[in-house]
Amino acid sequence: MTTPDTAPPFPDMSLRTCAAILCCVASPALAACPPNPDIAEDIDRLLDAVQAADDAEAARRIASEMWTFWAKAPDDRAQQLLDDGMARRAAFDLAGAVAAFDGLIAYCPDYAEGYNQRAFANFIREDYAAALPDLERAITLRPRHVAAIAGKGLTLIRMGRIREGQDTIRAALAFNPWLSERQYLLLEPKGIDL
Repeated sequence: MTTPDTAPPFPDMSLRTCAAILCCVASPALAACPPNPDIAEDIDRLLDAVQAADDAEAARRIASEMWTFWAKAPDDRAQQLLDDGMARRAAFDLAGAVAAFDGLIAYCPDYAEGYNQRAFANFIREDYAAALPDLERAITLRPRHVAAIAGKGLTLIRMGRIREGQDTIRAALAFNPWLSERQYLLLEPKGIDL
């Protein structure tokens, strides 16, 4: 006979089955995220290459290669959360994407791409106030994350902080002079409808 204290949460499951499920679900949360992959040399090489690129198309290919390093998560669990969030964002399930990135950040608080991707999802949702601190955190963790720097510039512009956004885009252009965001340097600070 079972009492309310010993009854399984689902009548057709034994207490042992419920305990096993809880153990499997809870265990990953207790695990610590491993250190971030060391990508400094690879990013240095690619930043040198993009600055020496002959044209925008060559620069685009090099910038695309940077993403292979920025999006390399510390372990399989983090990679799964990152990939899930990115897939949800691509499908415009922005709330689901933010939730996946929340999980990634909770698990790997020192992994810049979790913050950068959550910022991107919030940018699409036009929640610039939520995107900005995530971009700042991503840049703190990876100071040469060109996409996060450019994203911060665009976010500031969307918030009406045109000059500050342009200055931030200039900082990104110092790393990659071919960024499409350079078009925002032509904006006049007053009377702009973005």
